[in-house]
Amino acid sequence: MNAAAGEQPERRSKAIPAVDRQFSLVLALVATETGLLKSEILSTVRGYAEKYVDGGPNDNLERQFERDKDALRERGIPLETIESPDRPGDNQSLRYRIPKRRYELPESVRFTPDELALLGLAAEVWREASLSVDSQRALTKLRGLGVEPRDPVIGYAPRLRVRDAAFEPLRRALDRRQAVRFSYVRPGSTNARERTLEPWAVVNHEGRWHVHGYDRDMDAPRTFLLSRITGEVSTVAGAARSTPPEGVQDAILSELEGLRQANAADLAVRAGSDAEIRLGRRAVLRDDESGVIRLHYTDAAVFADELASYGPEVRVLGPSDLIAAVRDRLSQVAAAHAAPQAKRATQGDGATQADGVSRADDLSRPDRGEG
Repeated sequence: MNAAAGEQPERRSKAIPAVDRQFSLVLALVATETGLLKSEILSTVRGYAEKYVDGGPNDNLERQFERDKDALRERGIPLETIESPDRPGDNQSLRYRIPKRRYELPESVRFTPDELALLGLAAEVWREASLSVDSQRALTKLRGLGVEPRDPVIGYAPRLRVRDAAFEPLRRALDRRQAVRFSYVRPGSTNARERTLEPWAVVNHEGRWHVHGYDRDMDAPRTFLLSRITGEVSTVAGAARSTPPEGVQDAILSELEGLRQANAADLAVRAGSDAEIRLGRRAVLRDDESGVIRLHYTDAAVFADELASYGPEVRVLGPSDLIAAVRDRLSQVAAAHAAPQAKRATQGDGATQADGVSRADDLSRPDRGEG
């Protein structure tokens, strides 16, 4: 009893982080051509061997191994299972391996030490939880090349954040080939509709995330803007029925870019304003004398939200549907500000009410913001 009690703290002190245990598993499975039995993995690989009991119950370790297998496969690592020809159907005789030819980089791809260091830094940048799968996939791949990405490169690493709550459940469903269900608000509508989607790709275009896949409700491929998804994204039982077309990511990005090129807006921006600085960077044409710039945009509703936020600093000259969308947003802002002022006016604050109405009217005038 005393000896067993003395061993317990030592075992706890040797706890191995999951990412290190999984990396050790990758190294072991890459190094074997014939594969390793589960018992060989649990008894020899760092992260399992410390807790392995020879001839004893190792149920917790086996469950841990199953979770690690799923995690590696989700990160794009080609972990294979080989069945014994003389013992078919026997799980204890299964062998596991990672084929080098499918895991290693092609012979034509080589990186300099400086390039590897920058790749390591780039992987460290994406540390936000919503991108942890991609980050860990890159880190594991770099370690397989003999690089330790966690070594300091510049002294600090910035952090990139994904704001859309729908990103992680969609990315996870994409990895696992699962259908999802979510509520979606279409442009121009205020009511959300439930959609069922088999995701094929999650892409970023113009700084906004989109999910593309097979829409079961419409029986056709569709693309959804993640910022318009409301509430939680839930998975649908069973595997996805559709197969993603080859090159689907490039195809949808090309489609979104084509849509952006087809939409152009002419804007009059106030000289020296925030609108001139921010929008001017994206201008494809500009007339400095008149202060008019031309921009391409993908989504009229999203672009109208942005333009309305500049207030009187920008005026939309065309097209007409964008003018109407911006005017509608500014009218809503004016009405929202006028309502509290009117309420205070009924309580005797007539001067404040008049001032508030004049400001709201000024904001909603066509020559002061929206076209």
